Amino acid sequence: MQIYEELVERGLIAQVTDEDKIRELINNGGARFYIGFDPTADSLHVGHFMALCLMKRLQMAGNKPVVLIGGGTGYIGDPTGKSEMRAMMTPETIEHNCECFKKQMERFIEFGEDKAIMVNNADWLLDLKYIDLLRDVGACFSVNTMLRAECYKQRMEKGLSFLEFNYMIMQSYDFLYLHDHYGCNMQFGGDDQWSNMLGGTELIRKKTGKDAYAMTVTLLLNSEGKKMGKTAKGAVWLDPEKTTPFEFFQYWRNIDDADVVKCLKMLTFLPLEQIHGMEQWPGERINEMKEIFAHELTELVHGKEEADKALSAARALFAGGGDDSNMPTTEIPADKAAEGMTIMELLEACSLIPSRSEGRRLIEQGGVSVDGEKVTSINDRITKEQLETGVKIKKGKKTFHKAIIG
Repeated sequence: MQIYEELVERGLIAQVTDEDKIRELINNGGARFYIGFDPTADSLHVGHFMALCLMKRLQMAGNKPVVLIGGGTGYIGDPTGKSEMRAMMTPETIEHNCECFKKQMERFIEFGEDKAIMVNNADWLLDLKYIDLLRDVGACFSVNTMLRAECYKQRMEKGLSFLEFNYMIMQSYDFLYLHDHYGCNMQFGGDDQWSNMLGGTELIRKKTGKDAYAMTVTLLLNSEGKKMGKTAKGAVWLDPEKTTPFEFFQYWRNIDDADVVKCLKMLTFLPLEQIHGMEQWPGERINEMKEIFAHELTELVHGKEEADKALSAARALFAGGGDDSNMPTTEIPADKAAEGMTIMELLEACSLIPSRSEGRRLIEQGGVSVDGEKVTSINDRITKEQLETGVKIKKGKKTFHKAIIG
């Protein structure tokens, strides 16, 4: 099976501009493609992980990746999927976040001569002159067409700033610049980026008379219909300081049963033949399948040693064992715990609840335990002495956390 057909089989392809040409380019290693990453935080999250996996698959098949860090577009912020304008970041924050992205990406993509390259669109966007851009690029865009794009339509009722309205033009200009300077002939992204990507292919056609191509990947959804990587605590990060390897493992270990095979195909590098064989496993082996899936992803992001530790810790906890060496831990400042803490204060300190109302609901439904004892009241207190030795918190059936005075 060739790479394009494998991507289809894995359920990764959502939309393409010219399937026959894209198939030919990809299967013959002729794609010089780019994927953009705006530095909205100081770590990549699992939403980016899917794009990195796709980039790695295509590189392994002989295609040449261009990793675009959005040091320039980060000044504006993509309105796609947002109900309101993003908070504007300082230049210093943007530069710091770009450096963090670069370090993490090197774990996934092979950079070097005749391999992958990394570029930053700040190098060309920040030097653009406004009038020149309006005349050279703005004239190629129809406002009527732009307003029909999904990324803008969903914001029109609540308000869309002129700042954000320019994002499509900036992203399209990126594609033109990469086409002219690096020979890029293809752009990849999530299927929520379709309108922006079409803008880029059309701009290249108008300015150069040549064709360029775009392909979007299916955004992986969890069973609640939210974009992958979102939890009560926020995004699931690739930085182990933000999301520990154990938490990362547990996030994927706890996906809905119905999503396991789909996730195995889309996110792991296990051969399709092996995954097809796993599809035939009886239902009682679903947890084994989830462990394999979570271990594969944790190994990709954090390495085999951390993946093995996470697997061992998870098995010990679910079997009622006492190994908490790899359990996510929050250190409570001594002054904050001088007189002990209420269970609600402890849950908040450990970032285990998004709000007090959610904490109340969990406790009332019997969903919180401390050191094996079910919490029965929101007024229950954890003593200073307990925190000095460390307490184990269990939220629901699958979330474990440790709190100790640090």
